[in-house]
Amino acid sequence: MDAPLIQHPGGFTRPNGRSDFEVAIICALTLEFDAVCLLIDEFWDEYGDRYGKVQGDHNIYTTGRMGTCNVVVVQLPNMGKALAASAAASLRSSYPQVSLALLVGVCGAVPFIRHESGMNAISLGDVIISNIVVQYDTALDSLGRPNKMIRNILAHLSGTIAHEQIEQRANSFLEDIQRKTRKKARGNRRRGYADYQYPGAANDRLFHSGYQHKHGSGSGCMICEKCHGDKDPTCLETLKLSCEELGCDSSYLIQREHLQSTPDDSDSDGPGGIYYHIGAIGSGDAVIRSGKHRDQIAAEAGVIAFEMEGAGVWDELPCIVIKGVCDYADSHKNKGWQNYAAATAASVAKAIMGRYIATVRVSESSQVSDPSRVSSPSWGSDSSPSLGADGVGRQVIQWDGGKAGSGVGAVRFNGNVSGSKLVAGPYSSGGTMDFRFA
Repeated sequence: MDAPLIQHPGGFTRPNGRSDFEVAIICALTLEFDAVCLLIDEFWDEYGDRYGKVQGDHNIYTTGRMGTCNVVVVQLPNMGKALAASAAASLRSSYPQVSLALLVGVCGAVPFIRHESGMNAISLGDVIISNIVVQYDTALDSLGRPNKMIRNILAHLSGTIAHEQIEQRANSFLEDIQRKTRKKARGNRRRGYADYQYPGAANDRLFHSGYQHKHGSGSGCMICEKCHGDKDPTCLETLKLSCEELGCDSSYLIQREHLQSTPDDSDSDGPGGIYYHIGAIGSGDAVIRSGKHRDQIAAEAGVIAFEMEGAGVWDELPCIVIKGVCDYADSHKNKGWQNYAAATAASVAKAIMGRYIATVRVSESSQVSDPSRVSSPSWGSDSSPSLGADGVGRQVIQWDGGKAGSGVGAVRFNGNVSGSKLVAGPYSSGGTMDFRFA
């Protein structure tokens, strides 16, 4: 049974049912999920799950409001394409009106990307927004392009004015996250809260692609002593130790001019604040830990970042991948930037939602007698208008404008249909209208 309509302080009405949620946010890691939840303005399920889910759906959902948009957030049990695809399919069943999924979290990036005007540098903490997803562990297969609405959004996001507006808003949201966590930490010193402050330009270290993360000379490690190239193995201990602990040779560091004037303290938001880049994102189950392998894939497929869930969600839901850069996809990766990168990604995601997503809802409690008044969700597919529900009373109805019938329209019902208030097709005054059901 749907939750009763309740007017909350500030004039926002709690959604009546699952059909009132248009946007989903999917996170793979707990730290990504936590960063997103810090930007939820109001939780609809603070005192329990009011909306339920379909049988067989094992996802755990968090529902709330970001600005004027109702969002449903799901955290995956682990990383990887298969888990992401399964979770996205279940989400689509329980929340059939979701027409956009934002995959928000952290990624590894290519440090330099080529543009028509020259080379552009990516720094740790920058945000990558996908315009296409490439599976780098399956012969560099490119997945289908986004739908028309997402393409329009991405085109607008590419402009200078949009960059300024979104980044300004994102920096404001990042400050909200930092302020909230500082306040929580002061109020409860027994609980450890994540640090979302900028780690400092001195900790944004980029090594030459061929230089391995390994024990320094004279360390006594026989394996690392024999490592002279990118294909030579290093000891397992290197996966756990930082560059400082291993003694990585700083003479192999690449000096980048845009970081030289950046304040080296946690009060800084980074080199001028949040920056985002739009491009192809590589997605696969294998973690990229080689600078040379990273550069090879980037050259062949044109990707600017790497992550592990985008390919799974992409085929299930209209999707934009929004990920903060926490490492350079090389052997020197560490977790020191993950919290900050998760916060910058969540901040950009909320800024995009607030700028572009116009909520269009049809209340389940209202009777729709005029089909011409039914609007499709603002993030719908390229095809026809649709009216959906969440398994109570009615199901998704799609009008094909007469393409499937001979002279009359055809209606497709997804799932079982029950109840008495069903609406389909454009408004027709007078006479009768025949429908063919498939």
